[in-house]
Amino acid sequence: MAFGVTSLTFIALFSPFLAALLAPPLVGKLGVKAAWLLALIPAFAFVHFLGFLPEIAAGEVVTGGYVWVPSFNLSFSWFIDGLSLTFALLITGIGTLIVLYAGGYMAGHPQQGRFLAFLFLFMGAMLGIVVSDSLMMLFVYWELTSITSFLLMGFDHEREASRRAALQALVVTGGGGLALLAGLIFIWNMSGTTQLSLLVHGGDVLRQSPFYFAALLLVLGGAFTKSAQFPFHFWLPNAMEAPTPVSAYLHSATMVKAGVYLLMRLNPVLGDTAAWQILLPFFGGLTMLIGALMAIRQTDLKLMLAYTTVSSLGLLVMLIGFGSEHALEAAVLYLVAHSLFKGALFMVAGIIDHETGTRDVRQLGGLRKAMPITFVAALAAALSMAGLPPFLGFLAKEEIYYALAHANPRAILFTGVAVIGNALMLAIALAVGLKPFIGITPRTPKMAHEAPVLLWLGPAVLALSGLLAAVFSSSFHSAVSTPMATAIADEPRMVDISLVPHIGIPLALSLFTIGLGIMIFTMLGTARSLMDRTLRAIGPGPDKGFDAFISALVRISFVLTRVLQPGRLEFYITATCAMIAVALLVPLFVYGELPAMPTWPQDAQIHELTFIAIAVIGLIAVLMAASRLTAIIALGIQGFAVAVLFLLFGAPDLSFTQFMVETLSVVILTLVMTRLRLSPSDHRGLGQKLLDGTIAIACGTGFALMLLKSTEQSFDNSLTAFFNAYSKIIAHGNNVVNIIIVDFRGTDTLGEIAVVMITALAVLALIRIRPGAPLRPRDNNPDDEYERAGKGRA
Repeated sequence: MAFGVTSLTFIALFSPFLAALLAPPLVGKLGVKAAWLLALIPAFAFVHFLGFLPEIAAGEVVTGGYVWVPSFNLSFSWFIDGLSLTFALLITGIGTLIVLYAGGYMAGHPQQGRFLAFLFLFMGAMLGIVVSDSLMMLFVYWELTSITSFLLMGFDHEREASRRAALQALVVTGGGGLALLAGLIFIWNMSGTTQLSLLVHGGDVLRQSPFYFAALLLVLGGAFTKSAQFPFHFWLPNAMEAPTPVSAYLHSATMVKAGVYLLMRLNPVLGDTAAWQILLPFFGGLTMLIGALMAIRQTDLKLMLAYTTVSSLGLLVMLIGFGSEHALEAAVLYLVAHSLFKGALFMVAGIIDHETGTRDVRQLGGLRKAMPITFVAALAAALSMAGLPPFLGFLAKEEIYYALAHANPRAILFTGVAVIGNALMLAIALAVGLKPFIGITPRTPKMAHEAPVLLWLGPAVLALSGLLAAVFSSSFHSAVSTPMATAIADEPRMVDISLVPHIGIPLALSLFTIGLGIMIFTMLGTARSLMDRTLRAIGPGPDKGFDAFISALVRISFVLTRVLQPGRLEFYITATCAMIAVALLVPLFVYGELPAMPTWPQDAQIHELTFIAIAVIGLIAVLMAASRLTAIIALGIQGFAVAVLFLLFGAPDLSFTQFMVETLSVVILTLVMTRLRLSPSDHRGLGQKLLDGTIAIACGTGFALMLLKSTEQSFDNSLTAFFNAYSKIIAHGNNVVNIIIVDFRGTDTLGEIAVVMITALAVLALIRIRPGAPLRPRDNNPDDEYERAGKGRA
C-alpha cells in the first residue's frame, strides 16, 4: 500500500481526536458557525473511506499501520474489509450530520465546545474499534467508548438522573470490557496471533480448542453488555438522559453497535457451533421481544425509540447466530437500515422537543403544517423502520423472513419472535414518525415552528439515503451489502434482494406483520395500559436490581473497610507480617522444599562473630528497652553491625548504603520521638506480646529458610555476565553496581527516591507540629454517605 494512502488513513483515524482539541476554542470564537467548520473533519474521513469502496467491492482488503511494541507483537494497525468499511462510513457519515445537528441543538449552551469535544472523542473511539487489526488496540478503543459515553451521558452533571445513567452505563459496559479482555487473551493464546486480519482466516483453530467455550462466554459478556442484550439491556434506555445528539449517534452508528460488530467480526472463527447457534438466537430473540414490549409502554419519544433500539439489537444478534443461509445477509441489510432510520428519528424527536418543549406523544399532534420538512423526513424514516416500501427497511424485513422462514420447529419459533417484534416496532414507528404530525394540534409549552437547517438537515439526508439505497439496490448491494456479508461469512456471499419482494411465505409474513402492526397502532393506548399493568405485576426489573446491587456493594465495601482498615497501624503491620510468614513457610513445608540443616562455619573469624554478637545484643536491648527513645538507639546497633558484616564480606556499596540509612533512621525517628510521649515503651499485654513474637519469629524463620534454600541452588551468573558486558558499552561506566542502580534500574531507583522524599516531607510535617496544638478538625460533609455511615468511629 502506498505511503501516501497509509498516511491519509492514519490522519483520518486520528482526525476526530484533533477535532476534539479544536472544538472548544472554535466554538468560543465562532459560536454556532463553528459546527460547519468542525463537520469538515469527519466529512474528510468519510470521503477518504469512501475512496476504498471500489477496492473493497472487488474483493480486496486494506491493511496498514505502525509497529507499537514489537517484542509483544503489538502494533497500531488497521484492517479494512467490507465489514469495517461499512461501519467506518456509518460512523463518519452520520457523525458529520450529528456534529451539524449538535451545533444547532446546543446553540447558546455555555458548554457547547466541551460537548462537541466529547462527541468527537466518542467518534474517534468507535472508529478505532471497527478498523483495528490489533486485538490490543481494539480493546483500548473499546474501553475508550465506555469512558467517552460516560462523559456524554453525564454531560448535564448537575442532574442526578444524568449522573446515575452515566455511572450505570460505565459499570455495565466496563464490567463487560473486563470480560472481553479475558476473552481476547484466550483467543491470543489459542490462536497465537494478535491480528484480526490473520485470525478471521484461521479456520477451526478456535473452535477445536478445549478453551473455546470459555473464550466464547467471555466474548459474549463483552458484546452483550455493549449492545444491551438481556439481562444487560436496562442501561441503554437510561442513556436517554444524555442530550439528543448523543442519543441519535449512540443508537445509530456508535457504541451500541460495537457488540454487534464484534460478533460479526468473530463469526468466522467462533460461529457455526452449537453453542453459538443456541446462545445468540436465544438471548437475541428474548431481547427483541422485551425491547419491543417495553417500547409500547413508553410515552416519551426518545424512550420509545430507545427500547426499539434494544429490540433491533436483539434482532441483529439473533440473525448473526441463527445459522441459516441468508441470515447474515439479512443482518447486514437491517444494520444499515437501522442506522439510517434510527438516527433520523432520534433527530426528529429532538427537533420536536426543541421546537415544542415536550416529547410526550400524548401531547403532540398536527405539527405537519408548522414543521413540513421535519414531517417529510420523519415519515420517510418511520416507513423504513416499519419495513414498508420503497425504503431500505423493507428490503431488510423481506430478507429477514426469507432467512428465518423454514419448516423446522426452531425456525418457526424464531420466525414468530421476528413477526411479533417487527409488528410492535411498526406500531412504534408510526407513533413516533406519524402521530405527532397528524390530527388536532394541542397546546404545547412552545409555539411550534420549523427547525433551522442545522437541525433538519441530518434527518432529511438519512431518510433520503434509506430511500436511495432501496431504489438503487443493485448498486448498493455491490458496493456495500455483498462485501460486508462476504467479510462476515469469510466466504463469497451475494445479496440481491430488491423492491420486488420474495413471493410466498416471506411476503405473507410481511403482510401479516403490517396488518398486526397497524392494529396495535390503532389500539396503542390500550396496549400501553396493558403493558404497564403487566410490568407492575411482574415487579422490579434489572434496572432496580442494578440499584440494589450497587447499594449492597457499597455496604459490603464499608463493612470490609471497617474490618480490614480500622485505622490502626499496629493492625496493618501485624496482618502484613502474618501474611508474609504464611507465604514464606507454607510452600516450603507443603512442597517439601526445606533446606538441609546448616552447619556451623568452620572458618568463622573472631571479628565476624563479634559483630554478630553485637547485633544479638542490640536485639536484646530493643526488647528490654524502658522507653521508645532507648529502643530506637538500640535498634541502630543492629543496623550498624549488619553494615559492618556487609563490608567484611566484600560489599562496600551496600555497606555504605546501610550506614546512611541507619544513621538517617535513628536521627529522624529520634527527632520525631522528642515531640511525642516516650513512655511507657510498650502498652501490650502478655497475650499480644506472644502473638506478635510468634509472627516475628515466623517471618524471620521464613526468610532464613528461603535464603538457605536459595543458596543451595547452583549460582546462575547470566545476569552478572550481562551487566559486566554491557555496563561499559551501553551506560559508559566502570562501577557496575552504580550502573545497575542508576541506568538499568533507573525507574526503580527514581521510585525509591520519590518514596524517601514523601517520607521526609511527612516527617517534617510531624516535627513542625507544636506540642499541645490541637489538630484541625475534619470538615463535616452531611452529603457524604460514607462519613454518615462512619459516625462514632474512633
